[in-house]
Amino acid sequence: MSAEPPGTDPATSAALAADPAAALALLRDGALAVHGRVTDASNAVLYCTVTLDGVTAPCVYKPVAGERPLWDFPDGTLAGRETAAHDLAAATGWPLVPPTVLRAEAPAGPGMVQLWIEPDPDAPELLDLQPLDGPADGWLPIVRAELEAGRQALLVHRDDDRLRRLAVLDAVLNNADRKGGHWIPAADGRIYGIDHGITFHAEPKLRTLLWGWADRALTAEAVEMLGRLARDLDGALGERLRPHLTAVELDALRARTAALLRTGRHPLPSADWPSIPWPPV
Repeated sequence: MSAEPPGTDPATSAALAADPAAALALLRDGALAVHGRVTDASNAVLYCTVTLDGVTAPCVYKPVAGERPLWDFPDGTLAGRETAAHDLAAATGWPLVPPTVLRAEAPAGPGMVQLWIEPDPDAPELLDLQPLDGPADGWLPIVRAELEAGRQALLVHRDDDRLRRLAVLDAVLNNADRKGGHWIPAADGRIYGIDHGITFHAEPKLRTLLWGWADRALTAEAVEMLGRLARDLDGALGERLRPHLTAVELDALRARTAALLRTGRHPLPSADWPSIPWPPV
């Protein structure tokens, strides 16, 4: 689903993405109008507009009532974890997750509301299939892929600083579902990560396509960010996340952040847990 609902202007969404405080106020306090359902989602995802003080913008609304229970994520809600992922990403200083709030009052009950980010149709591809003797310059290998008729190719992603920041964020979040469709290159030049409902598990569950930097040294920018994040998790950020996560999950989050700082390296895929989400795209 990509068309703007009636009464919205793509420039408004872009301006709000660049002004998180205004976007959060709109999402939190605006009037929600439901226009349709995103039918290829496994849980209820409603395409809406939100209006406040004459400003209207498209958004995504995921009601808690539309969530399917997950046996391995028995605590909390997908909506709560999506909101926590946004709050943590905002604390990194990297604009990687669209403005997101948890609303108690909405048309289908409590749920997560997130600014809709329209993909840039002219953005270069971030994933590719290349010959097994690759990757080409500017690309990093993910995994060997099985194609039709027994053919094989190398699945690769771009060696892109924006994706690398997202890989660091996913390691902190313990993101179990970073598919290729769960990042959006936008017209403002940013890449936004979406669909963070299965994050923050206390046990290692990192599943991602962004393995191209596995075991490489973290950038100085990432190390500086992680140091700030570790301090924030013991202060205001930790308190902000507490309503959405269990005490065990918060402890595990602090431990993951500390481990990244201690090793100074991107994590390696786990030998005990599938490292690639399915389907990958």
